[in-house]
Amino acid sequence: MKIGLIGLPSVGKTSLYNLLTGSNIEITGFSKGKIEANQGIAKIPDERIEFLNGMYEPKKTTYATIEVIDVPGLVRGSSKGQGVGNQFLDNIRKADVLVHVLRAFENDNVIHDEGGIDPMRDIETVNLELLFADLGVIENRIERIHSSKKVTKENLEEAEVLKKCKEGLENGLLIHNLDLSEEENEQLKNFGFLSEKPMIYVVNLDENQLMENEYPTKEALMDFAQGVNTPLIQLSIKTELEINELEPEDRSVFMEDLGITESGIDKLSKTAYDYLGLVSFLTVGPDEVRAWPIKKNTPARKAAGKIHSDIEKGFIRAEVCKFRHLKEFGSMAKAKEKGLVTLEGKEYIVEDGDIINFRFNV
Repeated sequence: MKIGLIGLPSVGKTSLYNLLTGSNIEITGFSKGKIEANQGIAKIPDERIEFLNGMYEPKKTTYATIEVIDVPGLVRGSSKGQGVGNQFLDNIRKADVLVHVLRAFENDNVIHDEGGIDPMRDIETVNLELLFADLGVIENRIERIHSSKKVTKENLEEAEVLKKCKEGLENGLLIHNLDLSEEENEQLKNFGFLSEKPMIYVVNLDENQLMENEYPTKEALMDFAQGVNTPLIQLSIKTELEINELEPEDRSVFMEDLGITESGIDKLSKTAYDYLGLVSFLTVGPDEVRAWPIKKNTPARKAAGKIHSDIEKGFIRAEVCKFRHLKEFGSMAKAKEKGLVTLEGKEYIVEDGDIINFRFNV
């Protein structure tokens, strides 16, 4: 899974990147002239993996991961090449989901690119650039279809879907928020439209706002996010970076004092996983304990291919134990005694937290 961090300059994108990936990228330098995107890997915390790691003491432990792309700040006119322009747009085309970082924090030493603090205005600014970029692609494609000497039935069907998207964009809607059928979405899959990508809002608070649970335009922002069915997460990125510098035993105390119930990467990864329809199955043993991300409703045989294509081809059975059962009874042997380890066929739908041993024949 790839997530693209987007937003205006000086809103906390690179700080969030550092928090997620454990990096220490220069913040001021990045916002002042650097045009290359930062790319790194964020490990998704998983208490199940930690528990299994203690049980099996494997040689290797592999968590599910997210690839994070942190692009330079978008400015008005990016869709027309202003600022880092097309390079910004090309970088975020690689992402599966966009995380729009919105500034709510107050800091007189960090000037907001648009003036005062107004997350709703910032959403409009960024959305307009995504809309304009997609609109240009759509208009060009429709024109090419209608000017072609040979127009097929498929071309006409494609043009109708593009016109529907064009109307939505002109009314200020992202393609992701349009009510499109599966067939219509299939027509769009090769375009890589920016506004078609799932979006998550992250509101970047200062410590006082975090503790008071209040910040500018909060109610309007929450109503808007709900209206367009877009997840919204509230974080104090600077505070969490500072907490990460503490000794592990001190972190929980500070988090409790500040009312932080789970870390930023926990919140973001769980939200992205759910939003993109992902689950994780687990494999265990003395060599490795590992989490494998897959789409919800994936059958066992296809899930086996996540590990290796040979396992999918030679699939015989999946030996499945729910993590909760293994944790409850303390060993796979005791779970088997209770009849809680089952043999499943190729059509079995893998569930989140399934511990699976695939039987296969090459």
